[in-house]
Amino acid sequence: MLVLTRKLGEVIKIGDKIKVVVVSLDGGSVKLGVEAPDDVPVHREEVYQKIAAENKTASAQIDKEKARALKAILPNKQQSKREPGSSPKKNG
Repeated sequence: MLVLTRKLGEVIKIGDKIKVVVVSLDGGSVKLGVEAPDDVPVHREEVYQKIAAENKTASAQIDKEKARALKAILPNKQQSKREPGSSPKKNG
């Protein structure tokens, strides 16, 4: 982890497109401003973790729905199994 000391109004650059500015200092709190492109999500960590958990839950639900849909359209494996050692019948 990189640890930096910044004063009020000073900036930290992350790559070419992200800028973090020290906006205010109040006792033990620091207020930061973040400028980032619209396609770069910026969240407090607790919000990010909640979003990630919700995405994981939603993804699991979608996976269950996909599995049910596939099961409904695919042939039953029990019906298509041949007995061990048998070969497909040849017309001839």
